[in-house]
Amino acid sequence: METPLAHAAPYLSAAASFRNLPAMVPAGAWDRPGLGDWSVRTLAGHTSRALVTVLNYLDQPAERVEVRSAAAYYAGLDFSNAPEIGARAAKAGAGLGADPVAAVDALLARLREKLPRETDRIIRTIAGGMRLDDYLPTRTFELAVHSLDLAAACGLAFALPQEVERAAAELAVQIAVHRGEGAPVLLALTGRAVLPQGYSVV
Repeated sequence: METPLAHAAPYLSAAASFRNLPAMVPAGAWDRPGLGDWSVRTLAGHTSRALVTVLNYLDQPAERVEVRSAAAYYAGLDFSNAPEIGARAAKAGAGLGADPVAAVDALLARLREKLPRETDRIIRTIAGGMRLDDYLPTRTFELAVHSLDLAAACGLAFALPQEVERAAAELAVQIAVHRGEGAPVLLALTGRAVLPQGYSVV
């Protein structure tokens, strides 16, 4: 029996929200600092990969589930020191070309055409075989966090759609719980404790 995608709507909402940002980036800002060592263009390129990977993985079926949740996806990968992430981000940034708005629009158009026709199935991801509906929240999370990063880097007034905020925040807490850090996060969110400086769930 085919299972509908429960997480497609917030993902597409996050993608559409991100699409608005390249049009707001000042013309001379693409080479300015974006996040860490990344330029604004590299940051935008990295964020756009949350669209690219879904499109690519739709054509990469897997035989079995190896990663059983979005939280497990993040727990199983090391994002703290991965030079290949920066290399992929730089390549994606360059790939946005002279008209990043048009490049993102083209990706979004393909997603809007393909994703509504999909049902849940197993795809091959960088972390291993996952159900598509478990993978989509990881891309919503990336779009949400890095859209905020991009807006901050460019000094742009920007707000995420509420359903995207909710989905990203829920996954952040799920990751913390998966890592055995749910209680400290809960205490911090209720004003009872302070998380260590620089704490991150990813």
